[in-house]
Amino acid sequence: METVVPPEVTAELTQILSNLVLGDNQIRSNAENAVNERLATSPELYMLALAQFAMSADKEVVRTPASAFLRIRLNIPSQMRSFALVLLRRLLFRTQPNTSMTLYDHLSPNALAALERLLLRTLSSEPSQSVRTKAVDTICDVANNSMGRGRPWHALQNHAFSMTQSDDPNAREGAYRVLAGCPNLILDLEVPTVVSLLQKGLQDSQSVEVRLASLTASTTYLSSVEPHQLAQSLSLMYPILDTLPSLSNTHLPRFLSALTPLATSTPTLFAPHLPALLSFLSALLAPCADPGPTPTVARPFPNSPGQSAFTFPPSAQEKAGKGKEPAEEVDEEREEVRKATLELMISLSEARPGMVKRMSGWVTAVVRGCLEGMGEMPEDETPVWLDADPDDDPTDDTYPHVYEQALDRVAIALGGKSVLPPAFQYIPAMLAGHDWRIRHAGLMAIAVVAEGTSKVMSNELGKVVELVVPMFKDSHPRVRHAACQCIGQLCTDMEEIIQEKYHEEIFAALIPTLDAPEPRVHAHAAAALVNFCEGVARDTLIPYLDPIVERLLRLLNPSGESGRVVKRYVQEQAITTLAMVADASEATFAKHYSSIMPLLLNILQNAAGGEYNKLRSKAMECAGLIAIAVGRDVFRPDSTPFIEQLMRIQNSPPDPSDTMLPHYLIATWAKVCQALGPEFEPYLPVVMPALLQAASAKADVSIYDDEDEEREEKDGWETISMDGQQVGIRTSAIEEKCQAFETLVIYCSTLQAKFAPYLPQSLELVLPSLRFYFHDGVREASALLIPMLLACGKNSGTLTHQMVNASFTQLVNCIGSENDASFLASLYRSFTDSLRVIGGPPALPQELQAHAIDATKRQLHVLADRRKGRAAKPSSEVEDEREDIALLEEMEDFALEDMEKMLKAFDANHPLVVAISSIKDLGLHLEDWSEGEGDEEG
Repeated sequence: METVVPPEVTAELTQILSNLVLGDNQIRSNAENAVNERLATSPELYMLALAQFAMSADKEVVRTPASAFLRIRLNIPSQMRSFALVLLRRLLFRTQPNTSMTLYDHLSPNALAALERLLLRTLSSEPSQSVRTKAVDTICDVANNSMGRGRPWHALQNHAFSMTQSDDPNAREGAYRVLAGCPNLILDLEVPTVVSLLQKGLQDSQSVEVRLASLTASTTYLSSVEPHQLAQSLSLMYPILDTLPSLSNTHLPRFLSALTPLATSTPTLFAPHLPALLSFLSALLAPCADPGPTPTVARPFPNSPGQSAFTFPPSAQEKAGKGKEPAEEVDEEREEVRKATLELMISLSEARPGMVKRMSGWVTAVVRGCLEGMGEMPEDETPVWLDADPDDDPTDDTYPHVYEQALDRVAIALGGKSVLPPAFQYIPAMLAGHDWRIRHAGLMAIAVVAEGTSKVMSNELGKVVELVVPMFKDSHPRVRHAACQCIGQLCTDMEEIIQEKYHEEIFAALIPTLDAPEPRVHAHAAAALVNFCEGVARDTLIPYLDPIVERLLRLLNPSGESGRVVKRYVQEQAITTLAMVADASEATFAKHYSSIMPLLLNILQNAAGGEYNKLRSKAMECAGLIAIAVGRDVFRPDSTPFIEQLMRIQNSPPDPSDTMLPHYLIATWAKVCQALGPEFEPYLPVVMPALLQAASAKADVSIYDDEDEEREEKDGWETISMDGQQVGIRTSAIEEKCQAFETLVIYCSTLQAKFAPYLPQSLELVLPSLRFYFHDGVREASALLIPMLLACGKNSGTLTHQMVNASFTQLVNCIGSENDASFLASLYRSFTDSLRVIGGPPALPQELQAHAIDATKRQLHVLADRRKGRAAKPSSEVEDEREDIALLEEMEDFALEDMEKMLKAFDANHPLVVAISSIKDLGLHLEDWSEGEGDEEG
């Protein structure tokens, strides 16, 4: 074996790595310091030592520096060799302090060559699968970074090609894994050569793992090639798909999962194969379990726990009694096959809706597969479910979320015309089924398809309501809970339509359910009322106000009911619903004010302890909304004690576990401001410091390696994969920033000139935030705030020329570079409104006017080019992307309209107005088609 570092370095490194994986923090910290010291003094030596260590699998014999006679035989465990490769990869491409360079960039050509030789040796000779996987990852990272720096690793290409011819299947697998991770190695080769090479791996008769690695390499290649190469590579799809039929359930999920990214990136490759693919995949979607005996009068519920109770027509195989499995066994492998199959079909449906719609039977197979999966809860755990807090439900993990989410995705992707007919071919029978799980699934199915099919479903909403309302009287609590979920979702997705037309039926179902004996059911009925109130007209709600408030108060404070203990989550939901009812009923709610506000103040005063954090926050929110609803005259007597409670809570020592308190405090102070109007001015010094601090938050971003096993998912963070790294973004801080900006809008618009003391600080935050690309809400609030802040300064006499120039300069700069048509419209509105505030064009320097016109000309050119590009697309592509294109052009039309208003503010006959009209004519006008389709679908 090639030895490139002294034995004493290998021995020392062995000890350091051993210490790095120990649980003792002090030892591990010392080892990390040792690594950093060695890298600072001898980076090349220790990088090579790591690579040499990774290939020390019971092969290396070294002498220790302590004794020339003591020989140590290194049999490095595979876990340690894997760790060495992960560490090598991480250290090589870690950015050095005070520079954009990495350690890799500092290695000499000789060191790089030696490193590459060691890595190739590891790839060829490593016996452990896990170590080979890490070796491939490291090799691919080195190769891709080398290519990015203009230093192709030619030896790797030759080595990988040679390994594909090896008699050892491990070597062949490693070779194809390298090709999958480094597609650049084959992208420049002749297409027939690449296709032949990949096909050989796809048809490997000895190893499933080789076929899988070749499949991954093939999909990566097809996703990466240029269009002219792709056209020559179409024949590769046949061996790719031919890998599937012979696989067992053990291997099939991995192959389907490897195929799914190709379905997303290049779905048109599958078009010629859809009939065969549908025939193969639809059979895989069959339920895992025997549907069981037919219900009878004597035995209405014959199915034992764990069995599918689905009542769809059985397949021919089931009728023949073939392929049945013991009911008590859960075939996890087949379940994984179903999920992987569904993911592939959904991904294709999302990527090319028009293509799969034209494939007869495709949508029906997907919808039925989703419905069957939703009906397969493993067993009836209702007692546990009834006793659990909804936020901490131990049975929630057993619910078939994957099928519900899949049905939601396919409904959004394909729309009502395609999804509703097959769905409602089965849903009515499901709602009449003997097994509660099937009735539950039918209701949840209506709930999840509502968003994607709302346009078509609204035409048949009366029939849907007729199906759902009787389920509120079902004998099973989980079915009644699902009925609440269904109605609540329909109220959101069919907002205003369902509230206006079917409020009598809904109230007749929901209000009695507030008296249901099960806390989870009556709490969910209260939650559904929140959704209802968000889209209800005040006059529609008023006749039902008294019975609703009466029951909600009983849930909150059941006085006179001896022995009844109210669950905290029920109280929290009752408070939330009271808040929404108050907001919807407005001043009419004043008659209930005296019954509710004392209860809320009592909660704020006495709800101490971490377990009451959520209840206290909900009480704050509710009191604020009620204050707005009833008006300042009714609220004024309680405003002082309420504000005192808010100040006490705000000044209390922070509870690290109460992460939502800052959000609720900011929101509640804003509601108090809306309720009190100008009378809120004395409290600005109390609320503004925390608000400005939240508004000034920067985006908190962390970068992890894919193999960073110590990284844990944290609340308030989102992780996305970028360039082989995991990028974590602290979304909670960004959401707080957005809320702070929206609150500034409330304070400034409500207090107007009285907000002047905070004008300079606010403007300093707002102007740069027009480019805060991490959150559209922050940018939209900033655009809205600029004219408000300018008006505040003008009315208070504190507006300066510097403020005006800075505001318009930033607006013009953003207009010139903005790519999002929706936000471009907001920028033009902000500009025009600001121009009106300062007194029109005469108050704006000529230089800024000229810059605004130049920026507008650039945007007109960009919008014209975009529309010409869409018009040049093939009609089939336009049809597949019709909804997306229609939405884009609608946003562009809004931007053009606001652009026109700005131009007319300068000159009613501005010549660019004609150009705007011409660009509007370039649009495909697909919104007309959409409206026609909606009528046709109805």
